[in-house]
Amino acid sequence: MDNKLFVRVLVSLSLLAFVSWVANGDTISSCTQTPYPDMCTSYITSNSLVTSKGFHDVVLSITMNQAQLAHNHISAMDLSSFDKPAKAAWADCVELYNNTVSQLNRVLSSNRWEDTQTWLSASVANHQTCQNGFMELNKASFISSLPPMLTDFSKLLSNSLAVNKQAASVVSSKPGGGRRLLSDGFPSWVSGADRKLLQSTSAASRANIVVAADGSGNCKTISEAVSASSKLSSGSSRFVIYVKKGTYQENVHITQSNIMLIGDGIDATIVTGSENVKDGSTTFRSATVGVMGNGFIAMAMTFQNTAGPQKNQAVAFRSGSDKSVFYQCSFKGYQDTLYVYSQRQFYRNCDIYGTQDFIFGDAAVVLQSCNIYVRKPMSNQQNYVTAQGRTDPNENTGISIHGCRITAASDLKAVQSSFKTYLGRPWMKYSRTVVMTSYLDSLIDPAGWAQWSGSFALSTLYFGEYGNTGSGSSISGRVKWNGYHIMSSADAQKFAVANFLGVSWIAAAGVPYSSGI
Repeated sequence: MDNKLFVRVLVSLSLLAFVSWVANGDTISSCTQTPYPDMCTSYITSNSLVTSKGFHDVVLSITMNQAQLAHNHISAMDLSSFDKPAKAAWADCVELYNNTVSQLNRVLSSNRWEDTQTWLSASVANHQTCQNGFMELNKASFISSLPPMLTDFSKLLSNSLAVNKQAASVVSSKPGGGRRLLSDGFPSWVSGADRKLLQSTSAASRANIVVAADGSGNCKTISEAVSASSKLSSGSSRFVIYVKKGTYQENVHITQSNIMLIGDGIDATIVTGSENVKDGSTTFRSATVGVMGNGFIAMAMTFQNTAGPQKNQAVAFRSGSDKSVFYQCSFKGYQDTLYVYSQRQFYRNCDIYGTQDFIFGDAAVVLQSCNIYVRKPMSNQQNYVTAQGRTDPNENTGISIHGCRITAASDLKAVQSSFKTYLGRPWMKYSRTVVMTSYLDSLIDPAGWAQWSGSFALSTLYFGEYGNTGSGSSISGRVKWNGYHIMSSADAQKFAVANFLGVSWIAAAGVPYSSGI
């Protein structure tokens, strides 16, 4: 080789090495901003992306790669030693990690930080729920059979949430940043006609498919109609399923996006099931109706689980649907009735019945102008309205109960003095629930809130109350935990629809809502 050419090549290689070293050094130093800096450094030093991407994108790309590996490893597991309950929990894990891959793909293709923080939070819920299934079915020993890399993956998700939130604070500090991203127009999946659908008296007549138990429709079951929707719809436009008056004994699982179920009214159109943990189902899989496809809407329906309080966890409805809306619906069960599983959800003019932890999960959810009915539990039980599942302080999730009524159901009314009822308890370390401008009847215990186990989460949770009325609303005897807050109006506004969820997608669905407190 010519000496001059050799020198030029050597200089070029040295320059590339220097650039790589600078990028690598800057990126690694940024790892100190994360909850798990050693984990961050370890993965970055073994990854070639640092020379071509910024720190934020590198962290998210690494997490995405590991999610794909996790899904591949779990899918390929040898199940020869697994019994039926363990296989049920494993099946949840396969679905949940597949969903996580989808969520992280969305994160990498979006620069809308509020969206990406929601999708990362959903990935955290998926990871936690996979392991919960084994524990619920008393198969915790099988967790050791899962890929060891899942421990690393949990920390990578936590790092991604922290880094993404830091990027969000930069966006928010710029002119036009922050809240603009929540209200910059209607979602692409909503047409002008869809915006009026929920307020239309003729909405059912515009259905794509009619379900009727008596055979007068296109299908006899909701599951048949959902299956047909995957063949008849592209998923990018609204697909309306009208479910005529009747009782439908089935378990429905919806993965398609932009499905709408319209019934003939509460207690007229009823979907019912009895799956439960005691009989071998995971909490996740016990749902009478479970939705994971985005943009789901339900109107004028009753969803119930009739397993009863003696069967423990038995879900009537589970939503992991981003930007899902529920209007004039009823949810009936006992323990774990309404699983607000993940992502952004809005409930308006709904009725929710239950006993223990009957509104639970890790979504960012607002329940507005709803009736919350506490039922009679078993003789040795107490009632807890909520159990929120936030496991990481950077998740943007929580349960916001706004302008609702919390009262005793008819079966509890006469004996309510025999059972303690609390607004909630902390299911996970960073549990976050607020109750605002709601009517709290006398069944609410003066302490308001209950412990989960000893002092667990009492200083890391966020439980708040603002402007409530009724004989159970007095704050004089409330708990004195560090995590409990008597909120100011400024605090409360953070959990109103406009700030906590954003309003454009709710307005697009056509349901009435109050954006502030």
